Amino acid sequence: MSPGGLTILQINDLHGYMEPHQEIFWSGDHPEFRETGGLARIATLVAEARVRNPDGVILLDNGDTIHGTYPVVSDRGASLKPILNKLGFDAWTAHWDFAYGPEYLKQYAGELDYPLLAINCYDKETGELVFKPYRILTRNNVRVAIMGVAATIVDKVMPESFHTGVRFTIGEEELRHWVKHVREKENAELVIVLSHLGYPQELKLLKGVDGIDVLLSGHTHNRIRSAVKVNGALIIQSGCHGSFLGRIDLDVESQGVKQYRHRLIEVDETIPPDKAIRKLVETAVKPHRKMLSAVIGETRTNLYRNNVLESTMDNLLLQAIQSYTGTELAFSNGWRYGAPVPVGPITMRDVWNIIPVNPPISLCSLTGKEVWDMMEQNLEQTFASDPYDQMGGFVKRCLGLNLYFKIENPTGKRITKLFIDGKPVDLNRKYTACYLTEQGVRAGYGSDKRVLDINAVDVLTNYIKDHRVVESPLRNTVNAV
Repeated sequence: MSPGGLTILQINDLHGYMEPHQEIFWSGDHPEFRETGGLARIATLVAEARVRNPDGVILLDNGDTIHGTYPVVSDRGASLKPILNKLGFDAWTAHWDFAYGPEYLKQYAGELDYPLLAINCYDKETGELVFKPYRILTRNNVRVAIMGVAATIVDKVMPESFHTGVRFTIGEEELRHWVKHVREKENAELVIVLSHLGYPQELKLLKGVDGIDVLLSGHTHNRIRSAVKVNGALIIQSGCHGSFLGRIDLDVESQGVKQYRHRLIEVDETIPPDKAIRKLVETAVKPHRKMLSAVIGETRTNLYRNNVLESTMDNLLLQAIQSYTGTELAFSNGWRYGAPVPVGPITMRDVWNIIPVNPPISLCSLTGKEVWDMMEQNLEQTFASDPYDQMGGFVKRCLGLNLYFKIENPTGKRITKLFIDGKPVDLNRKYTACYLTEQGVRAGYGSDKRVLDINAVDVLTNYIKDHRVVESPLRNTVNAV
């Protein structure tokens, strides 16, 4: 094999963010915000890489691509399709992309110029793989195998409609098989894994599977600034929302990767937008721009989701639904996605970015014991000592309670104190609660459940308009002690 120089480019967890937007950066003890992202800027970086290395660039997408902002949710990613094809990706895998149902995703993936790869997504009836497990391509005389691992949590914590007729595994056993297959049967000289399991899970995965050269990580929105080497494999992850582009340059010889250089590139205003992609993005967004740009109020609190235990953005969302329903408690899922909103105007774009799924408001009754047990389960899913047992995003978002827990305690023994409305929880008493989606209050918890005839976007919009100026500081709802 002739020596080859490869450039691998990665985006992960785009969540439908086609245009530049605000992103959060930490500076000492406080957050700062600046404009980042935009697919037109990313296109410029990709084009520059292809000019410098004409036959050596591999562009990959870790998924969470076609869901998360109003334009892509409103047409189920249709307007994003020509942009993705124009960018010229080589492969992708999936997570929130299943939000429109597996059948739709299969159709959508079939209309892209590159494959959706997943070694761990099976048809429940036939047992066959739903998507191709890998792709072989040759770049700079290097025979490269790319294989995908979709998010294993799709059929474990996501709504039924996401996974009708399909099941998912963690993928470790399959990965061993397919790495061996591409090495021995396809003569692959370099193996790249495109994964959406999440950084902790993938670190464990790499320890159990030999023969991988590069793993591109997704799901957990980590900004990995220096590639990590595990069991001979390099692993990187590149933030979210298209705010960053991951780049890893490899010098490849017959024995494998000789040298590498990794950069986490901030997609900032110094990068000129590609004109062709900018035009396609404008076509996709233009029908919604007037509605999305409407200012509906102002926030005195920086709104963001980047805290594991509690976030100001979700506090505002829960304040709105709790105010509407008058319940004692409010719950929502610990979502990671959603561009921050700095102190200042709030637009309809911000509202849709906060809650793009726009679910109806639901009500139920929860005993104190159910609240305790539900939160114990959620803490285990977030902080399980075995990464493979970690499910979902951040800690469940709550309002009306204050919880104190030990992260390092064993399963079911983490909570030390729980207060509701400032008083010690009464395990036998029933409390009223409102919540968003099945992930807010899961099956098996609560009674007298009912769904209201009003959705989250309307409730949040009306709350902001009615108050004109809103505040949603951290309330110490969930505290590690």
